[in-house]
Amino acid sequence: MSESGRSFGRRRGGMRFRPTGGLKPPSAKVERAAQEARAEALGAKAEVESIYDRRRHEAEIQRAENLAAGLPPDAPPVPAPEAPPTEGGRSQEFRAPNLDTPAEVTEEYQPVEIEEKPKGLVESIKHAATKVITKVKRLIRPVQRSHKEVIINVESLETRVAVLEAGRLEEFTIERTNEERMAGSIYKGKVRNLEDGLKAAFVDIGYEKNAFLHYWDIVPSNFDSSVEVVERETSRRREREKPKITQKDIPRVYPPGSDIIVQVTKGPIGTKGPRVTTNLVLPGRYLVLLPNSEQSGISRKIENHEERQRLKKILRNLHIPDGMGVIIRTVGEGQQARYFVRDLALLLEEWAGVQERIRTQPAPSCVFKEPDLIERTVRDFLTEDVERIVVDNAAACERMKQMIGRISKRSVSKVKLYTESTPIFDKFNITPQLEQAFSRQVTLKSGGHLVIDETEALVAIDVNTGRHKGTKDQESTILKVNLEAAEEICRQLRLRNIGGLIVLDFIDMRHPRDRQAVYRKMLECLKRDRAKTHILPISQLGLMEMTRQRHSESVRASVFDDCPYCKGRGKVKSALSMSVEIQRRLAEILKKRPRDESDFQLRVVVHPTVLERLRKEDEKLIIEMEKKYFGRLSFRADPSFHAEQFKIYNALTNEELASEKD
Repeated sequence: MSESGRSFGRRRGGMRFRPTGGLKPPSAKVERAAQEARAEALGAKAEVESIYDRRRHEAEIQRAENLAAGLPPDAPPVPAPEAPPTEGGRSQEFRAPNLDTPAEVTEEYQPVEIEEKPKGLVESIKHAATKVITKVKRLIRPVQRSHKEVIINVESLETRVAVLEAGRLEEFTIERTNEERMAGSIYKGKVRNLEDGLKAAFVDIGYEKNAFLHYWDIVPSNFDSSVEVVERETSRRREREKPKITQKDIPRVYPPGSDIIVQVTKGPIGTKGPRVTTNLVLPGRYLVLLPNSEQSGISRKIENHEERQRLKKILRNLHIPDGMGVIIRTVGEGQQARYFVRDLALLLEEWAGVQERIRTQPAPSCVFKEPDLIERTVRDFLTEDVERIVVDNAAACERMKQMIGRISKRSVSKVKLYTESTPIFDKFNITPQLEQAFSRQVTLKSGGHLVIDETEALVAIDVNTGRHKGTKDQESTILKVNLEAAEEICRQLRLRNIGGLIVLDFIDMRHPRDRQAVYRKMLECLKRDRAKTHILPISQLGLMEMTRQRHSESVRASVFDDCPYCKGRGKVKSALSMSVEIQRRLAEILKKRPRDESDFQLRVVVHPTVLERLRKEDEKLIIEMEKKYFGRLSFRADPSFHAEQFKIYNALTNEELASEKD
């Protein structure tokens, strides 16, 4: 033991420090970040006032929602699909606005000439030299072609959008046209009642269930960690003049019966109604307009410092109306100032229309609907690195060209109409990729595979080595499989639109440097995810925990229903289990019958597989039962029966005595 009280153990490769106090718990900062990410993944409030304890109030929100829905107060959150939008509804969730587009669609940096003239001879020389160097870099920079294509399949009941990179499926979105989707829409509602105990208001927005509006969603909120705040002179001045509303003011400002403008952030889930907020957002091509907030900011996914400074200058020069704010999206990187001016003008025009509908329409009514999947595709995926957009519907093709013409006329030529008889998803080899991507087991190129299980509480993803278990260099093989699995996991999260709590079980790695390499790989691959994510390093148990914000229902929830045969379990009772259950019910009936009856016959109707078991393996047991209870038993097969279904009749009176439901 050293003088400082620390112990060292000698191992191969040098000295290893071994702390006497054991492993320290995570710091308050790390634990607070994890709690915030968990709250965002479950749809709770991300930003709260600093004077409150975040963890205590997140639990309070969940308890309030459960009580409002008639559930036990401590019931866990049940992930379920959001209600799809009415025609023209949008799919993105806007409580924490979807400001960012994936990294792979970030447009190339296009330097913009500085409008201000440099002062002095030295600055003029530096300015000229910078321009020359920039042009030279653009000339000598290798052109990286990603061969990105957007394939759109438009049908009468659904629209599907697939993003391909070099023929590989990277993004997939589906929207049903005959189902209502509420997330992102703005409503003029009416406050029905206030529950001080729940700290929530219930708002009638025209849906069958009143919307749930927590007091925190009424109080103006600050930006989350994904947006950097940009101060403007007008906003600072008005912030000092305008007092902020607090939770104590809500009963006075919004009494029952008053009108209120809200935006849906989370659709109906199970027995719960939709969740709404008064912090409205209107997303555009390069900007997001915040009509009720004076804060402005820039997406933190724009990492270049010089570019951020340029965008801050552009933002401060925008003529934003008093009382409003904007956020520059990731896709705005490298764009010239005139694009932001035009985008802001379009958003203000759209907001003016919303205000007119708010003024003229009675409550409850919808005053703004998010665009459908076609328009969202133009807004979010049309970037410089997209080579073409192929759509198989003539009306949709013409509509897309008109929308793109408003943004960039030279990009209209990228839209192509697909007219061949072969289905468009088959032509571009998307269908087999979808089938493989949505199976429970996903194979990796190295021979390993992933096993993905979605449960009510969380999503579990297991990584297996597959055929590489017997290789000599085991450590390098395990690291290779884990790195490949990390990349595929991030792709699967995007394709399946998985959200909530996610636990990743990578193959055990001995060296900390290998675990750190996998962690860095996950962080790198998650940068291209539009949904907000939070990830923790691999724990001592070899598990990696992460959260992913749920913008909309998962593809599994929207495409698949629970199997009516197994009722969502994925398994049915075996023939042996059914035989045991049937014999138990027969013995119960035979024991209760009066002994004075001379003849007692029972007829049992079962599934053919169960009958096969009763006639072969369990034949002796049935004969012994007949002798013991002085009864006669006959069995019949019915192919229409469920594997777990059976019925027992009195053979003489044809009276049903028992079934699998009793």
